[in-house]
Amino acid sequence: MRYTLLAAASLAALTVGGPAQAKIPLVNATCPMNIEVHADEGGPIYINGKEGKLKKFNDNYFEAKGSGVTISLAINPDGTANVSYTGKHGANGVCIVK
Repeated sequence: MRYTLLAAASLAALTVGGPAQAKIPLVNATCPMNIEVHADEGGPIYINGKEGKLKKFNDNYFEAKGSGVTISLAINPDGTANVSYTGKHGANGVCIVK
């Protein structure tokens, strides 16, 4: 009896619609200071070919740290991405998403 109730509750939880959750889109970007950024759909984020340490702030904003820079990835409501960087000594800028 308990198993049946648990299974029914689990099934109900799966079928109840919730808000769509954004995830990291496929992104390729070039930043000043010869910084190349690549993200696979769903993550991770690579900085100059090396996997960055990823931190998720919310469903639409992520940061990856590595190679002496922090890459900020913001996902717009239409699914497109904005990428920026912050380097050593406070250097920062906007990256060009390809």
